[in-house]
Amino acid sequence: DYVHGDHLLVPAELISRTVEHPGQFWIGTSRSNWSIFGRRQQSEVIAHHLKNRKHIHIYDSTSGSGSLLLNIGQAIARHLADKGSIRYYAQELKENTYNLTRMNLIMRDILPNNIVTRNADTLEDDWPFFDDQDPVNTYDPLYLDAVVSNPPYSQKWDPQNKDSDPRYARFGLAPKSKADYAFLLHDLYHLKPDGIMAIVLPHGVLFRGGEEGAIRKNLIENNHLETIIGLPSNIFFGTGIPTIILVLRQKRECSDVLIVDASKGFAKEGKSNKLRASDIKKITDTVIGRTSVPRYSSLVSKAQIQENDYNLNIPRYVDSSEPTESWDLYASMFGGIPQSELNDLADFWQAFPNLRSALFSQNGTPYVAPQVEDLVEAIREHPEVKKLGNNFSAAFADFNPWLHRALLDQMFTLNVHGQEALISEELFFRLAPLPLIDRYRAYQILDDHWQPIATDLEILQTEGFEASRVVDPNLVSKKKDGKDVEVQDGWRGRIMPFELVQMTHLKKELDALREKETRLSEITASIEETFESLSEEEKSADTINDSGDKFVSAAVTKEAKSLLAEAKKSGDFDPESYEAKIIQVANLLGEDKALKAAIKEESSALHLKTKATIENLSDPQVRDLLERKWIIPLSSDLHRLPDLQIEGLTSKLEALVEKYRITYADNAREIQQTEVELAGMIGELEANEFDLKGLAELKTLLTGN
Repeated sequence: DYVHGDHLLVPAELISRTVEHPGQFWIGTSRSNWSIFGRRQQSEVIAHHLKNRKHIHIYDSTSGSGSLLLNIGQAIARHLADKGSIRYYAQELKENTYNLTRMNLIMRDILPNNIVTRNADTLEDDWPFFDDQDPVNTYDPLYLDAVVSNPPYSQKWDPQNKDSDPRYARFGLAPKSKADYAFLLHDLYHLKPDGIMAIVLPHGVLFRGGEEGAIRKNLIENNHLETIIGLPSNIFFGTGIPTIILVLRQKRECSDVLIVDASKGFAKEGKSNKLRASDIKKITDTVIGRTSVPRYSSLVSKAQIQENDYNLNIPRYVDSSEPTESWDLYASMFGGIPQSELNDLADFWQAFPNLRSALFSQNGTPYVAPQVEDLVEAIREHPEVKKLGNNFSAAFADFNPWLHRALLDQMFTLNVHGQEALISEELFFRLAPLPLIDRYRAYQILDDHWQPIATDLEILQTEGFEASRVVDPNLVSKKKDGKDVEVQDGWRGRIMPFELVQMTHLKKELDALREKETRLSEITASIEETFESLSEEEKSADTINDSGDKFVSAAVTKEAKSLLAEAKKSGDFDPESYEAKIIQVANLLGEDKALKAAIKEESSALHLKTKATIENLSDPQVRDLLERKWIIPLSSDLHRLPDLQIEGLTSKLEALVEKYRITYADNAREIQQTEVELAGMIGELEANEFDLKGLAELKTLLTGN
């Protein structure tokens, strides 16, 4: 599983992961660059559809590096006892990326007999199987359980003489300038009757007219289109255009179409948008459950689509826009908080039936007033709010032991790719009775923690339990002669983090080191504080550097020595004098130097002792550390969820109270008072003839007479 380079042994997994992202290197490949999160999204939907089949054939018609195909295979493998029952088909036009497809599949331990690849133009050279000696009698079209693709967007193609092509004959030909529907129909043709496909396309395919409109109508009338997923813009490397995922089936009993607007669910990452694990989970759950969620998804009937003339533009069916903030006229003039705006927090009032009346006084009008001085404290101490935290703790009381059984007890036999799904099911089950807690927020916490857990599990399953006691050189990149070179900078545990081991087994040494580091920080702050207390004249002394922003250590030490000798003869200096400050700084600098030397020595000794500790851990100690690394941090972050919800309620109520705290009348009175005061001051000013005339006019405007 290692590839030999000139100087290093490189894990095959590392190369495979690098190959997964060819867009960073192959800008001009035959497919648009596809985010790993989008691949995962397609994968989960298709895997759910195929999970009960014993043998599965999957195909990517524009395979690029093969990473989309691999993700589909991995997602399906979670539901299969034998991952060898999956056969992979791939077609790619560009030879360099075609080679990446084959290499990526092979390096993921897929059996050669399960890999069928083809270096050819998808639209021009379709993929039937036949014997060249007898093509008519040996013709065998390729039909598969699942087809996925991310073809080049709106690419030109040649539709000439393709009217009778069985891929397009039923639906029509895509326009010459845009091959999007040509790729879609190619994929659909290769589905088995019970097959499923997913394709990434630009959102224009939903509403463009002409030939594309006719194809879209035929797809809808024949019930092929099952789901539309609108993705955030700018989530792909190299392009910011809005994209969608279309899910289609060859045979389908239902005629409705699920439309999901997932364009608002993402996180900013630099200049790009990134789908988080929780965003993908929400999309996947919505698609599999075919649920209508306000401002997110809608199950649309064929009749409704027909009424819209087969235009599938997502905003026609799903309004995902945020409601605009409104200002109540009465409350703006006279104060009070509108009941209507409190009603927007209905989920909280339903969970806490008596909290609203405890916070706000009713007066028989559509407006209320706060009746507590400290809103934050009143919410936190309310019995119903406390009950939410208590109920959460009760629901998760035995979650740590459950995780111990799910992870530690099965670490060598569990399915790493499938275990996160199993844990998320348990997580959602425990959250189900609890109001307010956002289960997708909880899932994001799980996924954030799962990534390092999964890495550890894969190492343990591949290398054995002894890997937990392995310490590797910590290689870092440094500049040498203008070039980046890898050099060793200490050691790192292959699984065990040095800091965790130190906190657990070497706490005395760690605390002593941290105490010195804390004192060092205090010294730095004291020196800076003393410097700031110097006068400008004192900052021009020889003890200060040319920039005038800090002390010169050597000069301070020399000056302090002379001043101490003088103090012996004449007595101590005033504590606030320049001389006393220089002596104080000299002492601090001496302590600083000694501390830095001690910290360096103790840090090095602790580092080596940690290495030895890891290498000599007992089996029970390893299991204890794994629990501290995997389970306790995850559980701790999950237990913060109730507080996060209450903090959200508190901030919304504080903003609402502040919004109407100062009325328009208050502002008007304050402005009027300010104008009167300003007019009075104008009369006291001295100026030339023309300025006085200007001031007189300004006073008239301010006073109104």
